[in-house]
Amino acid sequence: MRFLSKFLCLSCFSLFSLASHAENVKGLYQVREPVTSQSTEERDQATQRALDTLVLRLTGDPKAAQSPGLAALRKDPQQIISQYGFDAGPPEVLKVDFDPATTEQALRRAGLSLWGVNRPSILGWWLNDSTEGSSLVGDGQASAAPLRRAAQHRGLPLRLPLADLSEQLVATAPTLEGTDATPLHNASERYNADALLAVHAKEEGGQWQAKWNLWLGDKKEAGSVQGADQAAVADAVMLAVSERLAPRFVVKAGASGEQLLEVQGMNLERYAALGRLLDPFGARLQSVDGDRILYRVNGSAEQLRSQLSLAKLQEVPAGEAPAPVAPVQPAAQGSAPVVAPAVAPTPQLRFRW
Repeated sequence: MRFLSKFLCLSCFSLFSLASHAENVKGLYQVREPVTSQSTEERDQATQRALDTLVLRLTGDPKAAQSPGLAALRKDPQQIISQYGFDAGPPEVLKVDFDPATTEQALRRAGLSLWGVNRPSILGWWLNDSTEGSSLVGDGQASAAPLRRAAQHRGLPLRLPLADLSEQLVATAPTLEGTDATPLHNASERYNADALLAVHAKEEGGQWQAKWNLWLGDKKEAGSVQGADQAAVADAVMLAVSERLAPRFVVKAGASGEQLLEVQGMNLERYAALGRLLDPFGARLQSVDGDRILYRVNGSAEQLRSQLSLAKLQEVPAGEAPAPVAPVQPAAQGSAPVVAPAVAPTPQLRFRW
């Protein structure tokens, strides 16, 4: 059991990189809302909008902010705000920092499902057609700024391609609006993202509209949005993407039954990565046997499959299941854990690196 001892000693450091391309969203609990002045009335209205934005980020549910369980919080959002301030524009914005711990507690008490900070990285192929011509938005271009702001506003880790000549030849309007993602998948390999987002945005009569396709694994989503300008249509696309992705990953405390999850091919680096990935599921270590580890988690099988797919883990078919892992029994302080002779419960889900 020295392997388990090493796991437990090193788990607190979490210094290892994920074996997936999923990202921890930076600034998830900071919301920026535009304002026209710094008056008390304007600040209070912007604070309410910031709360609505945050709740939507964390749940993906457009109705969640109006939940009866959040009525008291809506009357007094200050109870979960750590600090706020104004940033000069244009446009001028109210920057609100919410406290992660108290915010999550409040939302869970209201019975809301939550989406953790570890989210699938999205590579955005975005083509703009305007009166000035057609252009593929690339990383570092000025046209990328509205997309990045929209992704941050909706809590999504967005990446953009270089938009070099070879990519411009691939990311055409027919390809972005089409159903065959093969050309985009081939062009996206060097970026190592979890999901592909293809958007064709067009300006017509002073208004913007966009058609979008999203691929994550073998799942595809699609839709269309409208907006008054590029910023508005970018926000509408990111909102739609967030609402489609969130149901695959949100975890509602107490609503899903317990699952026994076994993961094979473990080592110290993977242990730290897996711990962060399973954090939203309240993972509790049950036992270790060689390179196999057993967790007890709270969540549905589909939620766990979606989350573990971010680390590129593969589900083990039932016919390939090895012998059950023996449980670890508590030992006296200073002593090594003792392996009980009893057979451990059979895991409902098995995955391997």
